[in-house]
Amino acid sequence: MRNAPTILHLDMDAFYASVEQASKPSLRGKAVVVGGLGPRGVVATASYEARVFGVHSAMPMAQARRLAPNAAYLVPRFTLYRAISEQVMALLRELSPLVEPLSLDEAFVDLEAGGTAWDEESARVAGITLRADIRAVTGLTGSVGLAASKMLAKIASEQAKPDGLVLIEPGSERALLGPMPVRTLPGVGPATGDHLRRAGITTVEELAEAGEDELVRLLGKAHGHALYAMALAQDERPVVAEREAKSVSVEDTYDVDIHDRLRIGMEVQRLADRCVGRLRGAGLSGRTIVLKVRRYDFSTLTRSETLRGPTDDPAVVREAAARLLDSVDTTGGVRLLGVGVSGLADYTQEDLFAQAVPVPVAEEPEKGAAEAVQDWAEPVERHWRAGQDVRHAEHGHGWVQGSGLGRVTVRFETPQSPPGRVRTFFVEDPALESADPLPLVADSAHLLGRPGQSGSDRRGAPPRTPQEGGGGEDREQPAAEARASDRAQGPVEAQASSDPASLPKSWSGTGGGGATSRP
Repeated sequence: MRNAPTILHLDMDAFYASVEQASKPSLRGKAVVVGGLGPRGVVATASYEARVFGVHSAMPMAQARRLAPNAAYLVPRFTLYRAISEQVMALLRELSPLVEPLSLDEAFVDLEAGGTAWDEESARVAGITLRADIRAVTGLTGSVGLAASKMLAKIASEQAKPDGLVLIEPGSERALLGPMPVRTLPGVGPATGDHLRRAGITTVEELAEAGEDELVRLLGKAHGHALYAMALAQDERPVVAEREAKSVSVEDTYDVDIHDRLRIGMEVQRLADRCVGRLRGAGLSGRTIVLKVRRYDFSTLTRSETLRGPTDDPAVVREAAARLLDSVDTTGGVRLLGVGVSGLADYTQEDLFAQAVPVPVAEEPEKGAAEAVQDWAEPVERHWRAGQDVRHAEHGHGWVQGSGLGRVTVRFETPQSPPGRVRTFFVEDPALESADPLPLVADSAHLLGRPGQSGSDRRGAPPRTPQEGGGGEDREQPAAEARASDRAQGPVEAQASSDPASLPKSWSGTGGGGATSRP
């Protein structure tokens, strides 16, 4: 453990929903829910206005609609979220070379490694400056936790929400954690929490009093040792700048079960192509092809095939996925399909290990037959999804509020405009087309100085001392490729935690910081 609160945890506030509110002036201050809008959709993020009604992440969308029927329900726009995440991660890398992203909207930063902070005061200034920079560049808010370990920094950021900063001084950790519920600790989910409650353990203090031997007896050796150490506020995990991806995968959940075997095969082929697209985007290849099938009765089957060498050839992945599908019974229908690639490498061996069977070239149909097919082709109706960006030849940029019965309703506004007017069009209106998202903040790059400028050189950031190294030289700041689905997320139970006991957002604990030491 360190002697200074130089580990920072940033968590953007209701990220997806906040982006939508910033992008759509008419939704600011109103309940917004982002997620899958179909019968089987789930909530990805809910704005704080929607949370008042009990809506929360991972809730079935149908239940959210019952709780907040007047909220705005929108599909996710991951292209925009990813672009904003890259802006935020670039700001974090100006503070330190050691940035550990956990998802698009969450990351740890080792401030000591970047020479940005070495004691309590410099860490607090770095956190305040970061929050101001994020607001200036993105127009959004983030909550910051500062502590001597990753576990405590994350707990502090939870206490800081929304739009706050909490610093936990070394020496005050045990007093802070004691009265908190055991679910506050990472790795303690509903099942473990219930197991401990039946043993009479409900708080972190009771967890520490139970002793290591008792926790090992209750939870097993590995979990018991780890939980006892956390109850004593001991966390030696370093901030890791890069996490090696173990697999790349994509999956889709369908609103209505798919029974047609031909369509199931086509969906698997489409997912295989998307998976290869992610592989190539990351500059990776893989040896093991994985097929995931969740059937009508919620039973989930996984099949895998290991190739003779790594590949990023879409034909190879498609054929392997098709072979795996042949071994799965889909008679009753499927509700989810997924294709993944593991055994990753940063090279391919296509010539030596290519396994794709040559596809015979189909004979070109006669001209008359081709014309006949075109004559019988049915027109494809355009689909407009709630929240989608559009542009109209006359009215300009807007977003879809809803569609149905052959019509689509659009509100015309931009992030920098006042709330706009609503108009309705036929879904096939040729003047209406899809559009790219607009930036949330216009011309914000100049607010942070020249590209690549280090955080300690910006106005308001704490200066580096010669003892801390760095010397104020510029470093390149590559954009963060935050691919949440490909990052290790730790134990499943760690994703579900209850709210810990509240703290004032300016709370600093007791005791002082001193000379730093790395974990």
